[in-house]
Amino acid sequence: MKKIAIGQAGGPTTVINATLAGFVKNTMKDHALFFVRNGYEGLVKGNFLKGTDELLEWVLQNERVPGACLGSGRYPFSPAQMELAVRHLKNEGIDSLVFIGGNGTMEALSLIGAEAKRQQYDLQLIGLPKTVDNDLGCTDHAPGFGSSARYVAQTTNDISRDLHSMQNFEQVRILETMGRNAGWLAASSGLLRRFEEEGPHYIALPEKKLNVEELVSSVDEAVSRYGYATIVVSEGVKWAGGEQVELETVTGRTILGGISKQIESFLKDELHVTARAEILGMNQRSFSYAVSSVDRYEAFLCGEAGGHWVRHGHSGVMVSLQRSKDRGYNVETIPVALEDVVRAGERMLPSHFIQHPGEYYKWLRPLIGEGLSSYPPPIQRRDLYVN
Repeated sequence: MKKIAIGQAGGPTTVINATLAGFVKNTMKDHALFFVRNGYEGLVKGNFLKGTDELLEWVLQNERVPGACLGSGRYPFSPAQMELAVRHLKNEGIDSLVFIGGNGTMEALSLIGAEAKRQQYDLQLIGLPKTVDNDLGCTDHAPGFGSSARYVAQTTNDISRDLHSMQNFEQVRILETMGRNAGWLAASSGLLRRFEEEGPHYIALPEKKLNVEELVSSVDEAVSRYGYATIVVSEGVKWAGGEQVELETVTGRTILGGISKQIESFLKDELHVTARAEILGMNQRSFSYAVSSVDRYEAFLCGEAGGHWVRHGHSGVMVSLQRSKDRGYNVETIPVALEDVVRAGERMLPSHFIQHPGEYYKWLRPLIGEGLSSYPPPIQRRDLYVN
């Protein structure tokens, strides 16, 4: 029987608790579980909860609940804090440390492994992936992204229909998505666009500098032809001068946001239209009604795989989701070294997906699940059909 500590770190998702539940269900009968409160901060403070029957039952009850039920958050590690965290694990007699998270989480897990070696402490390490931004390297996609992409796609389609009905009052809306330096989420906004008149009429991605002339031309053409324009912009897009728009810095991490408001002001001045900027906000990662059944299943699958690998002695690895070569859509869980994940860095939206959106939507569609709304043309003109 191993003593296993598991925690959640970074921004939560709608399915991060499904990953936790998958791991717990796979390990609770033959291992002693300890839960780390509030991410890596809990390691530094030695804040562990023993997995009693009552606590295990409560954790499993959270399988379909958004947010990280153990507490998550962001916590910058100093070398002294990392040394303290490892000592807490050592004093507790923990054999295995498992964390669910994204790029920062995997990097911290790798550093903990190095510190454990320095302290001559044999600690098994397993990383379980999650991120709504889909910027985690060494995996085809990460749990959390599919549901967020589903939300962004449906919301953009719905807001576009709303704006279509209000064009005598308001002509332009600029929707700002999450994503930091990667455009996966923003690009997903066009997935449900079936008719030429529907938005989004322009998508701005962090992988490309904002082309002001192209933006103005696209908006002007859409307003002239259809009476309105829906614009989607990722929070990480670089505006004039080549700088990202920053809201603030919290615990050493830059919080991006506000590019949509600047585009709103610019288009009002440039085109003399009525425009409104809207940040889609935390609903992108917490809206339970938008959860993809595929995303939830794969999140649980990653937790299960982590449990198997703890039992079979894998260490210093992250669970990677890779598409199998079978016909149809299937994924396999494959171990990848934490060092490789860290070395890969942020995973940007590939140029071939940017240049050929149809290929991206073909790749994306299996991840978002079934049951999305299908609408008739916004007006009675069949010549506007995109496909």
